[in-house]
Amino acid sequence: MPLKTNNLRYIINLTKVLGISFVLLFVNLGYAQEIIEDTAEVEKANKKVDTTKTKNAKKVDGVAAVVGDYIVLDSDIDKTFLQLKAQGVNTDEIESCQLFGKLLEDKLYAHHAIQDSILIPDSEIRRNVDYQIQQFLQQTNGSMEKLLAVYNKEDEASFREEMFEINKANMLAQRMQAKIVEEIEITPEEVRTFFKKIPEEERPTFGTELKVAQIVAEPKISEEERQKVIDRLKQFKADILENGASFRSKAVLYSEDPGSASRGGKYTLNRKKPQMVKEFREVAFSLQEGEISEPFKSDFGYHIIMLEKIRGQEYDVAHILLSPKVSSAAVKEAKERLEGVRKKITDSIISFSDAAKEVSDEKETRNDGGQLINPTTQDYNFELTRMDPELYAQIQNLKDGEISLVLREEDRTGKVKFKLLRVTDRIDEHTADYARDYLKIKQLALEEKKIKAIEDWQESHIVDTYIKISGDYRDCDFTGNWLKK
Repeated sequence: MPLKTNNLRYIINLTKVLGISFVLLFVNLGYAQEIIEDTAEVEKANKKVDTTKTKNAKKVDGVAAVVGDYIVLDSDIDKTFLQLKAQGVNTDEIESCQLFGKLLEDKLYAHHAIQDSILIPDSEIRRNVDYQIQQFLQQTNGSMEKLLAVYNKEDEASFREEMFEINKANMLAQRMQAKIVEEIEITPEEVRTFFKKIPEEERPTFGTELKVAQIVAEPKISEEERQKVIDRLKQFKADILENGASFRSKAVLYSEDPGSASRGGKYTLNRKKPQMVKEFREVAFSLQEGEISEPFKSDFGYHIIMLEKIRGQEYDVAHILLSPKVSSAAVKEAKERLEGVRKKITDSIISFSDAAKEVSDEKETRNDGGQLINPTTQDYNFELTRMDPELYAQIQNLKDGEISLVLREEDRTGKVKFKLLRVTDRIDEHTADYARDYLKIKQLALEEKKIKAIEDWQESHIVDTYIKISGDYRDCDFTGNWLKK
């Protein structure tokens, strides 16, 4: 009986990596997908060629499929299933043809990314590899020897090189997909049409949603403590410039940035990809190689930066972070200040919204009366089942309009703040309503339009790409015309 598939629709959420791509990175470590070598050097350059020509493709035993310059091996599917199970993925409802179709799609995107001259810097790929190896090592208690045994590799160098090729292919596929949909937009009329064509009984249901507001009080740092930190950073700079002290060593010994202190304060910034806070980037990009900045302030504290190397758009920097210390008296004052605000609100002397505008120390929310913005949807609504667990724990017992007690929060750096919370609106679970849920409906309509663009692109590029499916996989019931019938 023919195998059936609907090619896994992991492309639905196009703003994320394809659903199982990260897991497939793990599984591919045991068997890197090979690339067919071209005999003509001119075809190795990233220029467009007729990809339906195959005279340079070498026959490889056990090839299940060839897609452009990439091959998929017969053994890949079985090994993929085994490794998916090892990673805790439920494979009961994943058919062989589905997984095979997913591999075909990935290779098609990667192949045409090369044809379209999409370039990914080696340094970016290797950073991914470094991060992933650290994640892998957590599974083996930090033992590289055990990790190599798990993935049947003789040494770390060959393991890293194979991971490099896998990452490169995956990233090329992702960039190609992003390029296909990058300019797609949707009009209000298209959103309306999308919604109207959904039968009323099939319209989506949205879960209970809340709007939450907060007022924040942060302990005040004395000017004396601020100046103490600035003077200490200036001393570090003078010692480095005048006495030849090591910037990296001082970062290891004194920096309060847990993410970089052990690396001597090192970060690599890219002008095209914002990574650090705005203040940090502006100072870093204004320096010359070897120059050390004056102390400057960010939300994390005070920094000095040394620019080590400029490599095109990438800047290798090192920094030292010191945070002014908050006194116990200041912590007590912040709490009492917020308790006083709460009393004025409960006594109806001032509204919650007006109090937020007047006294809240959180600049991101105070102008909106303390209303929190959902970072996922960029609106004020928080779906209860998807709410941050910490926020949910703080508001779960609040009635609409009720004000919480003064809550204390402490982040991973030890920074303390106090806050009041209030549920300002509650929308119970309901069937999608065009006016109320416009932003969600718009996102669904945009995703559908992107899916259609991906499908159209895939259909046209399957036709002009050399694709050969071998063996039993020719019996798969593909949604795409992979067999070119």
